[in-house]
Amino acid sequence: MSQPHHAVIIGGGFGGLNAAKALAALPVQVTLIDRRNFHLFQPLLYQVASGGLSPGDIAAPLRTVLNQYPNVQVLLGEVTAIDAVARTVTVCGNPAPYDTLVVAAGAENFYFGNADWAEHAPALKTVEDATEIRSRILTAFEAAEREPDRDKRLAWLRFVVVGGGPTGVELSGAIAEISRDTMRADFRRIRPEESQIILLDGSDRILPSFEPDLSEKAARYLIRLGVLPRTGVRVTSIDAEGVALTSPKGTERIGSRTVLWAAGVRSSALGGILARQTGVELDRGGRVPIGADLSIAGHPEIFVIGDLARFEQDGQPLAGVAPVAMQQGTHLGRVLRDRFAGRTPPPFRYVDRGIMAVIGRHAAVADIGGVRFGGHLAWLAWLFLHLFMLVGYQNRVLVAIRWAFQYFTYSRGARLITPGRV
Repeated sequence: MSQPHHAVIIGGGFGGLNAAKALAALPVQVTLIDRRNFHLFQPLLYQVASGGLSPGDIAAPLRTVLNQYPNVQVLLGEVTAIDAVARTVTVCGNPAPYDTLVVAAGAENFYFGNADWAEHAPALKTVEDATEIRSRILTAFEAAEREPDRDKRLAWLRFVVVGGGPTGVELSGAIAEISRDTMRADFRRIRPEESQIILLDGSDRILPSFEPDLSEKAARYLIRLGVLPRTGVRVTSIDAEGVALTSPKGTERIGSRTVLWAAGVRSSALGGILARQTGVELDRGGRVPIGADLSIAGHPEIFVIGDLARFEQDGQPLAGVAPVAMQQGTHLGRVLRDRFAGRTPPPFRYVDRGIMAVIGRHAAVADIGGVRFGGHLAWLAWLFLHLFMLVGYQNRVLVAIRWAFQYFTYSRGARLITPGRV
């Protein structure tokens, strides 16, 4: 009796999880491997960092999510090697064979060759990142409360966010709301609402992936919240006491004890392993070029999806965003089903249903189907879309309740400083 076709999926993010669900409907044995035992809804990670949600609100155990699929197995571990000739992956020192390999390992934080900046400017990619940022933000207010020196106190109350993409915009808006609403009456010696929040970006506008009119609208919303967006600047150094930068006006230094990084990510190191094993040439961002069926040239049994993949559509590479990964994961099911039936699968084509970013209460920008809008309607659309995309009914209910409570009370109930920060 022949062994069933074995598909191994590396990564339980948006791409990997959707791939597992799609392949579960086929006569294959699926093994999903991840370093974490949960799927993390990264678009709401900034709300953990700002104390609005707890990590468990936006994470779902992979075994629970996939327990309804009897042919899907979940393994907790890290893949350290791939052998494209023997068709095995090494997990925790042990080889695991595959017939089909799906690499959906995602991306990691990147400081453009300045790894030492990470100590002073944490990024936002994991649960640990989010809780670290939350602790730093809250610790800054506590330190300012007990600081007698005015200049040092101002440095604690000045927050610098590097990177004007959706993560940086959403994070800086959340910090502004914490300062001006949530903690307005919590302190006796300082006034949190007088905090300075500065958003830095090297482009000529924030949200450069959006249309210019939406970028301008988002900038106005941020300014109304008290955030100062500064574009066309380049960070040259970051240390424990601030940021040095250059601009057309010259060089300057911003004193701040809380600098947060939202400026860049790079593809997983598994991209390099694949390059060495298959001979494929990575792009500048470390992404693996893939074909119309999402596989690597010369290796039809190896697929790469999500942030690690470079897929060009209409002459342009697709962005590393969740909807792309989700649609690629679902398309994999179609590819294998057609291959098993002896048919040529249709080429993958991403259907762009729009982009959006939230700035704060009643403030968001959206581009959906070519219709660009902002304000209250965009904010409501953002809320409902993210609730819908959350994995797990329980998480949707919990987040909806927390958002409703936060809306009416301005309170953020997860304002915890983890050990070692004060």
